[in-house]
Amino acid sequence: MDAIRALGGSAIFGVRRYCFSPPLKIYRVMEQVRFIGLQSMLVILLTGAFTGMVLGLQGYYTLSRFGSEAFLGASLALSLVKEMGPVITGLMVTGRAGSAITAEIGIMRITDQIDALEHLFR
Repeated sequence: MDAIRALGGSAIFGVRRYCFSPPLKIYRVMEQVRFIGLQSMLVILLTGAFTGMVLGLQGYYTLSRFGSEAFLGASLALSLVKEMGPVITGLMVTGRAGSAITAEIGIMRITDQIDALEHLFR
């Protein structure tokens, strides 16, 4: 509980510091939410759909051996939504947003923007 409480305190500090301290940066936060969350939705939906199709196909072959094809929908929904859905979503968001942010930092390094920031804060 102490670790969760500390994590929540850090999150509240970050929100207060970066969202509500002058000058207000709510637009920047919402821009990042749109970039990381909303623009990753297509990748997540496509990955989830194809994973569900493959899982359904494999599950059908297994369940047809025992004559219990009626349980395919429930087992597919349970395994995809509860077990695999959060993992796939996390991997896809991390891969898409992480690679985009890394590319942006690489471009900043090439154009010497990072060097300028280092000299500014020394």
